[in-house]
Amino acid sequence: MPSASFPLSIDALRKDIEDGRIDTVIVAVTDMQGRLMGKRLHADYFLSDVLANGTEGCNYLLAVDVDMNTVQGYDISSWDTGYGDMVMNVDLSTMRYANWHEATALVLADLTDHHHEPISVSPRQILKRQLDILKDMGMIALVGTELEFILFNDTYEDAWNSRYNDLTPANQYNVDYSIIGTSRVEPLLRRIRNEMTTSGLVVESVKGECNLGQHEIAFKYADALTTCDNHVVYKTAAKEMAAQDGYALTFMAKFNEREGNSCHIHLSFRGTDGSMVLANDSDPEGLSELGKHFIAGQLEHMRELSLMYAPTINSYKRYQPGSFAPTAIKWGRDNRTCSYRLVGHGPGLRVENRVPGGDVNPYIAVAGMIAAGIDGINRKLALEPRFDGNAYALEVDRVPHTLQMARDLWANSSWAKETFGEYMHTHYLHAADIELEQFNRTITDWERVRGFERY
Repeated sequence: MPSASFPLSIDALRKDIEDGRIDTVIVAVTDMQGRLMGKRLHADYFLSDVLANGTEGCNYLLAVDVDMNTVQGYDISSWDTGYGDMVMNVDLSTMRYANWHEATALVLADLTDHHHEPISVSPRQILKRQLDILKDMGMIALVGTELEFILFNDTYEDAWNSRYNDLTPANQYNVDYSIIGTSRVEPLLRRIRNEMTTSGLVVESVKGECNLGQHEIAFKYADALTTCDNHVVYKTAAKEMAAQDGYALTFMAKFNEREGNSCHIHLSFRGTDGSMVLANDSDPEGLSELGKHFIAGQLEHMRELSLMYAPTINSYKRYQPGSFAPTAIKWGRDNRTCSYRLVGHGPGLRVENRVPGGDVNPYIAVAGMIAAGIDGINRKLALEPRFDGNAYALEVDRVPHTLQMARDLWANSSWAKETFGEYMHTHYLHAADIELEQFNRTITDWERVRGFERY
């Protein structure tokens, strides 16, 4: 097994290939759903051809639904335009070992057209654009994402065949912070932690969560792009390792009526010189004036950005009172009932966005948060007083609770259209329309149980 080295250099990869330790290189991009898509390449071919020229993939990768159906209505890809190719140009700063597969390395790529122009609706490019704007303002973004999953003692094939009914959770009671609860599945949790370490992620901890079989593995924060890259690698790898060990796990936002899977996103801006631009220890809240504008921007734009934080029908099932998922658009100091939780001091000061669930595309959500913070700073938005107490009791300033609401807010947001560009705005609006259309014509188990005999 190759030792940990990140990023994996071309010289090291070439030696591993010559010595027979690596024979496969995965080249992957992130699709609209936040999934890794791409190819497994013979390692020698990767070095001789793909390293310099990239490899190609059909442009429907950014214009399909979760089932990979070729959905119509996207400008980027259709039968009328012939479903042409995009180029996957490797980003060598993301090269890493993928030791959960034998003799394999993995590298992420950026999508361009045949004129070498970036594909503007690709999630990684959406984030890069906001990072460039932030850099021009003299700042960088530091991000950490916290993903929860639910683990089952069933294979993915068994889960599919049962239509995801009657699955056996890996823990059969609430194991939040329980050591014995995580010990039950420590072999898999340990394997994920160690494999992620060899792939360049810095592991912090693992803990049990509230739902049956629910766990969270936490990784150290990094710059925004690196964190989002690590996020999608981890999410794919965790599923693959679970499958290899005879388990199934899900990151879906709301699997059942118990606690959902969150993806809390921690964000802080720093000066490009490392200065603490959000923090001011002499302020009662520890915030600089810029920091207050930054949080005010989050509150100002949360509703119209909810599509970027919660992209599916299922996303909105999380927002239930007393569920640790937010229902009110408020900010508080270490207050988990609010949508935005201010935590830390000085260098550790950051805002935690508690709105996204485990189904979020991290590039898109982080891009939304950065854009909201930039707007708050540019407009010097005033920050409302922090909220103390139980935000679930509030009946105003609510988080949108359906995808239809989020879709309409996004559609009618001139700010979102201007900030992200009309092309991107229309593209992701159409994705929401497809999700709604498919759900509205689907007959659910709930309807059959409720209406088969009694209607």
